[in-house]
Amino acid sequence: MSYQKFVHLRVHSAYSLSEGAIKVDKIPALAREMGMPAVAITDTSNLFGALEFSQYCVGKGVQPVIGCQLGITRKAAPLLAPDYVVLLAQTPAGFANLQKLSSLSFLANDPGAKAQVSMEVLGAHAEGIFLLTGGAQGPVGRLLAEAQWGEAQAYLAQLREAFPNMAMELQRHGTRLEEAVEPGLITLADERGIPLVATNECFFATRGMYEAHDALLCIAEGRVLAEQDRRRVTPEHWFKPAADMRALFKDLPEACDNTIAIAQSCAAMAETSKPLLPTCPKVRAGATEAETIRAMAAEGLEARLDALKLEEAERLPYRERLEFELGVIIQMGFPGYFLIVADFIQWAKGSKIPVGPGRGSGAGSVVAWALLITDLDPIRFGLLFERFLNPERVSMPDFDIDFCQERRDEVIAYVTREYGKDRVAQIITFGKLQARAAVRDVGRVLGLPYGQVNKVAELIPNNPAKPVTLQQAIDGEPKLLEMRAQDEGLRRLMEIALQLEGLYRHASTHAAGVVIGDRPLDQLVPLYKDPRSDLLVTQYSMKYVEQAGLVKFDFLGLTTLTVLDRAIKFLAAQGIELDLAALPLDDAKTYEMISRGDTGGVFTFETQGYRAALLQMRPDKFEDLVAIQALNRPGPMANIPDYCARKRGAAWASPHPALDGILSETFGIMVYQEQVMQIAQVMAGYSLAGADLLRRAMGKKIRAEMDAQRKNFTEGAIAKGFSPEKAEEVFDLMAKFADYGFNKSHAAAYALVSYQTAYLRANHPVAFLAASMSLAQAGEFFGVGLGE
Repeated sequence: MSYQKFVHLRVHSAYSLSEGAIKVDKIPALAREMGMPAVAITDTSNLFGALEFSQYCVGKGVQPVIGCQLGITRKAAPLLAPDYVVLLAQTPAGFANLQKLSSLSFLANDPGAKAQVSMEVLGAHAEGIFLLTGGAQGPVGRLLAEAQWGEAQAYLAQLREAFPNMAMELQRHGTRLEEAVEPGLITLADERGIPLVATNECFFATRGMYEAHDALLCIAEGRVLAEQDRRRVTPEHWFKPAADMRALFKDLPEACDNTIAIAQSCAAMAETSKPLLPTCPKVRAGATEAETIRAMAAEGLEARLDALKLEEAERLPYRERLEFELGVIIQMGFPGYFLIVADFIQWAKGSKIPVGPGRGSGAGSVVAWALLITDLDPIRFGLLFERFLNPERVSMPDFDIDFCQERRDEVIAYVTREYGKDRVAQIITFGKLQARAAVRDVGRVLGLPYGQVNKVAELIPNNPAKPVTLQQAIDGEPKLLEMRAQDEGLRRLMEIALQLEGLYRHASTHAAGVVIGDRPLDQLVPLYKDPRSDLLVTQYSMKYVEQAGLVKFDFLGLTTLTVLDRAIKFLAAQGIELDLAALPLDDAKTYEMISRGDTGGVFTFETQGYRAALLQMRPDKFEDLVAIQALNRPGPMANIPDYCARKRGAAWASPHPALDGILSETFGIMVYQEQVMQIAQVMAGYSLAGADLLRRAMGKKIRAEMDAQRKNFTEGAIAKGFSPEKAEEVFDLMAKFADYGFNKSHAAAYALVSYQTAYLRANHPVAFLAASMSLAQAGEFFGVGLGE
């Protein structure tokens, strides 16, 4: 491929929120298509897309240039909008400085203020950074426009002193301001021996997207297109081909040549990292993390078994499982992760903060149970550790922890104190313009009647779990096609909305994710400040923050735990002591209530769908509650009538007698993912770890992987004496089930919370009712001060 001599060094991606209209993956694709060897990303104030952009560029064979359009505080008028320059990382040290500057621009200012840094802060972090002066709208251009020649000279001298590597940025979007100040910018550059560089500030990909981008600016500012006095850019602010840029600057060819030289000097990008965990403060003196987790888990297990009053012989399976799990955890390098989670959960429990019994596959770990991370006996309920951690597929463990909704923040505050305020952060998330919102917003800025716009929006299916795109809605709804064909206003509305759909409109904080670093976080990722939170926030979203080496911990708020805690306090105020952890799981009154479908206020069983399923099943043991958690979901719910009939005595048989031990608890029906793993183990000789890889492959439905696994399974089953036909039959059953199979560990943990709420409602209805009220109402109802 022959490259023309121009590279875009001023590009806003969709991460320039409600300002940029080019999705990150499209930027390197555009550069490659136009024969540009490199391309920059320079979002306003942030590095939200730095790692994502770096990866897409590498995938396209385009050199990434990581930059940022950064605001500099006006010393003489700090309350006015800042002046903007462009900073490009040339070296790893420069990228670290860019990361620091972007972080400080958010963190060092009052909530709601424009992100910016002072000239002094900018100069202190100049190493390894190439500076572009910002063109006509940069600080030097602004001073020239204000006829402050001396001040412009002084400002440029200050920048030159801090940044040996810099260029005078020239732009030709066709504005009067650019034409007015360009001669002065060139003269100042000549005086100081500063090279010129041509840039085009790209906000959208093609010239034809100008109107859609203009609508995006209106959406951001709450304006309408018909208003004249509002922010605009020109139709020239698009990702122009190199030939267009060279024609535009044909009188200054060196300004285009310099884009190549600058890009060649920028040898830094955002890199991925292996997981970086801090050392848990609870590691015992003179001991390693591995030695500490062994000691803590052994002590914790014996305490659990003592509470169960198990005989010595009954303890052996637990000890053997503990040793096996510890071996895997230590071999995989994860003892520190378990210790950190155990530390904050044990602190929460010690502080009387309600913690859920577990969720997700982590409930299958005996080590987690011994460390008080979970509260469900994995051996008793047949939960598999290998569904959680797999030594044959190394990936970080991931405990999702439910805390009392009202006291979750106390646990995060404890973690912040333990590890340091500069090492703990929440995770950013980005709100997108989805199809319905895009239609309504565009309709508003076009000034179309609300009723007319609403008719279009209402014809777009609303499915939060699997959002329908506007194009899918148009293709699948004849009325939308008809409206578009018959009404020019609606045609224009849909055309613009299609271009804006999927762009980011705002940043917020992930509801649960928290990261803890082994060093100040701004050394690892750029940081952001959510005005609604006191915690730091990472600029990278969930996927990329983990790729940057930070380990995520999920602190989820669960209102049900708050209700349970209040009910226990109400009962204690009446002299009734109740321990949720020690509730009998065979309470007849509880099962009678559940079997009637009388489950208002009962965790997960409140919906009409669950009530109908419970009426069919008429549960009378805890295992039924576990099964209903897994069965009452799209796909497996088709098995509910069969399950219920078999439960009531209908004949049933497993696909093969050898599988009876695995499927007897669910009457021959595959209900849990763990059953797929056990079948592969029994029938085809898989290890449980290998069987989990089989389960994952089935879930992904990748043909090559499935064919390889079918061959392995069939050969393994034949070697164990099964017929090829039976092996194929069982494999097909497992593959079909894997489309919707549920993980038993999660089902069992949530079934326990369901049972606890049902027990309280059935046996102590007044306390349960009061606990479900607001705190003030309940305190008044019972005449007790509840406090915290």
